[in-house]
Order: sequence, then structure tokens, then C-alpha cells
Amino acid sequence: MPAIIVPTAIEGLLEIQPRVFADARGYFLETWSERDLPLRFVQDNESCSRRGVLRGLHFQRLYPQGKLVRAVSGEVFDVAVDLRPGSPTRGKWHGVTLSGERHNQLYIPPGFAHGFLVLSDEAVFAYKCTDFYHPEDEGGIAWNDPDLGIAWPDTGVAPILSEKDQCYPTMRELEL
Repeated sequence: MPAIIVPTAIEGLLEIQPRVFADARGYFLETWSERDLPLRFVQDNESCSRRGVLRGLHFQRLYPQGKLVRAVSGEVFDVAVDLRPGSPTRGKWHGVTLSGERHNQLYIPPGFAHGFLVLSDEAVFAYKCTDFYHPEDEGGIAWNDPDLGIAWPDTGVAPILSEKDQCYPTMRELEL
């Protein structure tokens, strides 16, 4: 059975709700099918983080990646910011809570900045990418950019960021 694809207010950004088949033994689901999302993925990534860890907002300039993201376990608040030139929603963000229990996913097309905040004690986060990671091409936007006004949930702890993520400029300061 195909997954349920739910469009968001930002064109191309899709929430995906896979069909889950559960019984007394556990569950089964397809995490991706080309029938539902006809894309070519070239790389899978996974991270494990504790409550309050905020990763992002990251993007690649010359090699933008489309990403199919999900929480394998735990819960995260996932955010995508439209950076596409000429897009009517450029500078707008969309956030969704992804959880290992609900198995929902978010497809983020190329041309977006992406980040997530861990809401549970621990979360395993996985994503498929449409292009390879190029470290020399990475950019970022300040997670707390006042012009974006992202409504990050309160986790009860101060956000825990990498040194790199603490130093990103605002979107207004970027040359995109």
C-alpha cells in the first residue's frame, strides 16, 4: 500500500506517512518506495543525539541535497527553510515533529536549509540524500535568526549546539 503524502504550505516540502502493519510480533513498514517518491538517493546518514541537541540549520550551496528525514527512535522537531531563489516562500520555514512511534517523515527538496531539535531523552535520526555531502560546500543559518522566527519547542534545557552551528550568520547576512 502506498504511503500518504501530505503537501505543506511550502511547495515541494512533503510530509510522508508510511503505512505501518503492526501485530503482536511488532511492525513492518516501507521507509521509502520509488512508487511514492520517485527520486534517486545516493547516500544514507544517521545520527544519535540527546534531549536539547539542535543540529542545523545546514545547506549546501553548489551541491544542494534533497533529504528524506525521519526519527528512527525518539522524537525531534524538524525544520526546513526555503532558500530557493525566486520562490514565493523564500525565507519561510516549516516545522514538523517526527517520531519513531508515528514513523512520519519529511521530504525536503534541494534548495532548503535543514535542522532539527531533539525532544526526547535520545533520538536516532536518519536521512536519505539526493546528492553527496561536500564539506567544502556547506553553509548554515543561525538557528535563532529573528527574521525567520522559528518556533522551536521548549525541551526544558538550553539548546546544545556544535561550535560551528553557534557561529552561523542570519539569513539576511548571507550571500545566497
